[in-house]
Amino acid sequence: MSNYTVYGMSSSGNCYKVRLLLEQLTIPYRWIEIDTRSGATRSSEFLARNPNGRVPLLELAREQYLAESDAILFYLAEGTAFWPQDRRERAEVLQWMFFEQYSHEPFIAVARFICAFLPAQDPRRSELPRLHERGAQALAVMERHLQRRSFLVAERYSIADIALYAYTHAAGEGGFDLAAYPAIGAWLRRVEAQPRYVRMPSAPTPPA
Repeated sequence: MSNYTVYGMSSSGNCYKVRLLLEQLTIPYRWIEIDTRSGATRSSEFLARNPNGRVPLLELAREQYLAESDAILFYLAEGTAFWPQDRRERAEVLQWMFFEQYSHEPFIAVARFICAFLPAQDPRRSELPRLHERGAQALAVMERHLQRRSFLVAERYSIADIALYAYTHAAGEGGFDLAAYPAIGAWLRRVEAQPRYVRMPSAPTPPA
């Protein structure tokens, strides 16, 4: 029986990654909802747990915490079918997870945040053309790769797929047209057909 506690925001893709893997591993856990917009992650109590003031945060045991979504995925997947045994395949999983954090999430997730969480007249809307350009580049990399493969690494569902699924499947909420990427669309459906798949809540309606 696990004593894991997850501090997370349900509509966050980074937090959703952790929830999806826990559900698919059938690991019991407690979820504590944290709305990052409320300032809760900047409280002294939360900063004592994670000085970086972000979610998701996994509580492993009393006063033992692990931050950063992909690090949490790696920790939970160790010794399971979600983490390959082959050395090269493990490196390829990490390659895609690094791609997600540096070439994908900064553009696709941020565009979603601006479109879905900020008011229509927010000045950050001026960032969207650049975010859409760079996000489209990341989606094009995935599209070319998935034209020849069922999953990102070694034809097997892994934490690489979970890491990239989270914000890719919600990219439409950031203004990306996923219909332009048929191989990605087919991959999304394969991920959603996996046992014990759970959906991520839609982003909230942005304020006027």
